[in-house]
Amino acid sequence: MPSPSSPPSPVLQDGDSVLIQARNLTLSLGRAPARVEILRGVDLIVAAGESVALLGPSGSGKSSLMALLAGLERPTGGSIHVAGLDFAALDEDRLAIARRGRIGIVLQAFHLLPTMTALENVAVPLELAGEPNAFARAEAELNAVGLAHRLRHYPAQLSGGEQQRVAIARAIAPRPALLFADEPTGNLDTATGAEIMDLLFARHADAGATLFVITHDPRLAERCARVIELADGRILSDRRRA
Repeated sequence: MPSPSSPPSPVLQDGDSVLIQARNLTLSLGRAPARVEILRGVDLIVAAGESVALLGPSGSGKSSLMALLAGLERPTGGSIHVAGLDFAALDEDRLAIARRGRIGIVLQAFHLLPTMTALENVAVPLELAGEPNAFARAEAELNAVGLAHRLRHYPAQLSGGEQQRVAIARAIAPRPALLFADEPTGNLDTATGAEIMDLLFARHADAGATLFVITHDPRLAERCARVIELADGRILSDRRRA
């Protein structure tokens, strides 16, 4: 049975493969009496290949839930399995290994290395992970996001939209099963942001990855097949678009 604080997840379709399963997930900081409850018993099942929006106001727990699902943080309580791995049982080092190649993350801040070209920003993480054709794959991904003419440019020579394209290429290049985008258009103007979201959804479809978009914008959330609304660390609603 789902916890009282979370509505049941939408029923998976026949043939769906479960990628994420979380039960009674909690996250808190500090100790009593100053203890802060960030997530308060989240139940969630996500199938491989879904596009999911995490919608809610600032402070609702969106980014915290993403951090747990991405293996960037460990929960205070509950269980969480991602791609068959028990994330709640792994220490930080083993979580880092578990993320490698399985999870890609695109953030509002681009986090590109300023001393590396666009090509190097995408290729070097692949190379460090042991990919033998790192630069060839990086070039292919940059071509796919429309940056074939910017391979040798440094971040400071790129526009904000171009930098986010590099970040998307970097996230997609390892062929992750799970892709997170946390307010990916927050640093971009409206027109550029719309282009980036078009690209992100296109790359999600091409790669077959499960996509989580973390946002406070209902219009952006409605582009996903499934919308989960959070408030005060709890799931208020979980619905699939008709």
